[in-house]
Amino acid sequence: MTEERRPLLQATRGYDGVKDDESDSSTQQNGPLDISAAMRRRILAGIWLAQFLSALNLTLVPTMLPSISSEFQKSNQASWIGTAYLLATCTFTPLYGRLSDVLGRRGASLSAASFASIGILSCGLSRSMESLIASRFFSGLGGGGIFTTAAIITSDMYGMRSRGFIQSLGGIFYGLGMGLGGPFGGLMTDHFGWRSAFFIQLPFFGLALALIFTNLRYTTPGSGRNTTDILKRIDYGGSITLLGMVGSVLAFLSARYHDGQEWCEPIVWIPCTLACVFGLLFLCVEFFVAVEPILPPLLITEKVPVLVGCSNALVAICNLSVTYYFPVWFQTVMLSSASTAGLHLLPNSVCISTGSVFAGWVIRRTGRYKTMNMIFGCLPFLAALMLTRLREDSGPILKWFCIMPLGFGNAIVLQTMYIALVSNLPESQLAVGTGFAQLLRGLGQVGGLALASAVFQSRLDSELRHRIHGPQADELVHAIRHSVSLLQTLPPDLQRIARDSYAASLRSVFILAACASLLAYIARVPIPDKQLEDHQPSRTPPPELEEDEVDQNTVRRDQDEAKSVLSRG
Repeated sequence: MTEERRPLLQATRGYDGVKDDESDSSTQQNGPLDISAAMRRRILAGIWLAQFLSALNLTLVPTMLPSISSEFQKSNQASWIGTAYLLATCTFTPLYGRLSDVLGRRGASLSAASFASIGILSCGLSRSMESLIASRFFSGLGGGGIFTTAAIITSDMYGMRSRGFIQSLGGIFYGLGMGLGGPFGGLMTDHFGWRSAFFIQLPFFGLALALIFTNLRYTTPGSGRNTTDILKRIDYGGSITLLGMVGSVLAFLSARYHDGQEWCEPIVWIPCTLACVFGLLFLCVEFFVAVEPILPPLLITEKVPVLVGCSNALVAICNLSVTYYFPVWFQTVMLSSASTAGLHLLPNSVCISTGSVFAGWVIRRTGRYKTMNMIFGCLPFLAALMLTRLREDSGPILKWFCIMPLGFGNAIVLQTMYIALVSNLPESQLAVGTGFAQLLRGLGQVGGLALASAVFQSRLDSELRHRIHGPQADELVHAIRHSVSLLQTLPPDLQRIARDSYAASLRSVFILAACASLLAYIARVPIPDKQLEDHQPSRTPPPELEEDEVDQNTVRRDQDEAKSVLSRG
């Protein structure tokens, strides 16, 4: 077997801890812990580059939305550019765990990166809002898979003691992508047009694909099950019904609140009805049909996983609402350029990285997570409140730094919630509990962005109609809602009305973010604290800097946990 195609179910030479003394040319027959450190670095370079690009695409479009919506004259549909990507990521990412067993790590990783790159190319070539939304959905099919396969591959190649360190290095690239998405999108839009922000990524995707294709050739331990058995255990029904449910909810919100359709219109009540039907089907599949459901019924009765999942979903609502609409405030209220608007997200990205490192350091020093969560978990709520106080004449300190507590606080919350989850679950439920919490977080992302968009569009329509009167009022309201660039050309009195209407609408979005953050804090209060076991850190050089010498006893002791984590789909 020249490349791995087997799940991590049994121990073989790949986990016997033997140091690799063979050349790179012979590593095609080696297990993930046998390959040389040089090859591991090349594999990590490929998956981390793909991970950076996927994170970049999560936050790329907010500063580009006004230009895109103005070109297509469909500003009320602009939110679908973001929600389509998140919808695909939320519903199809859980499948990549099983696909990595069927296609092999190399095949699954290449498939994810290929989907993402083809979607990116299609985005740049789109000639309508509908085709751009479809392209973003296709790109999301691969974007979520890149994160999943990167985590699996990293876990393959490193033992339990060094895995956390390596994953933290990968987190740097994720944070960079998230932080640079907004400014990058704005700069490219201002100077070269929004399409260039997609096209320029293609050479880097090509490099990532080349690195993965030429280096990711190790064999995974264990004989595993045959392909037919693995395919039968994939929860296709759960993914399809989840996609139908969430997609129907998004269609309902778009028709009712973006387009202003009445409840009696078929375009409103049909998606609403379908959402209920798909929701019931999803629960039936998960409870009675799926062999390995993506929403495990067992954990619905468990206190900690449910509370952690609810907190993650509400935090996602808060994060996505602010990330997408904070730059819009500068573009519509302050009439700033897209690049300037995007730069206002940089302080938030710096604080996300700082908060994650700080949380890890404190937990390592104290072995506790509850107190830190309760202290710093209120910062996102305070940040959202400050956002509601933004005015045109606000000082530069408020405009640039009011978002910083949000990134710092939510980074600490997500870190401590993961620790709370894994420390309060038995080892046998670790993988399924993590997947449960991640699923709810994904639902919070796509649902939060859709809800924020519905609140924004509904309030904007109401504000404009309240302020604009006359025989051409409907045409003016429609034009202002559908083309942000029109604000620059409006007469002073009408421009003042439009800017004030946008300010009021965005304030409603920030109030939504504050409410979500407060509810997330309340959900975390009952989560118990727990003294974590103290592990003395190793003083030997990090494994990625030396030829790996794996402690055989440590590997054997951690193997059961590795099986549980790596085999989840």
